[in-house]
Order: sequence, then structure tokens, then C-alpha cells
Amino acid sequence: MNFKPLKDRVFVSYAEEEEKTKGGLYVPETAKEKPQKGKVEAVGAEVKEIKVGDSILFDKYSGSKVKMNDKEYLIIKEEDVLGIVQE
Repeated sequence: MNFKPLKDRVFVSYAEEEEKTKGGLYVPETAKEKPQKGKVEAVGAEVKEIKVGDSILFDKYSGSKVKMNDKEYLIIKEEDVLGIVQE
């Protein structure tokens, strides 16, 4: 895929993880209120601190979801990134 976000936008791929309670029950997506984790696929020209390949955390309801090649991505502003995960 070839996509270049504009200005201060970040293009992120993410996988929604299924979560289970200790008792083995799955937590529905609507009950989750925590930040999401994703991988940066591309960055706009004005993005300063984030690089392609970084793992980042972002709020669940930030940005715009887009679907390309049967996969969901997110386009968010750099200011909406909560932090870079250093693994």
C-alpha cells in the first residue's frame, strides 16, 4: 500500500485485541474504555517526534477509521498520540 498522510497526520495500523476476564469471559468492544495500541505505517511532513514503525498508544475514539485492502487503519493527528511504546 502506498499512502502518505498530509501535514501533522499519522497513519496507523492496529489490531483490536480480544480480552478475557480471569473467569474466561470475553469483554465486549463497547465496554473497553482504554487507549489503543498501533503501529505507525506513515507520517505527514510536519510530524516531528513519531517515525514509521513506532508502536504508539492513542485514545479509542480519536482519529478517522479507513478501510484499505480489506484492513482497517486509523488516521490521527500527532497531538492525539498519547505516547510511543518502547519495547
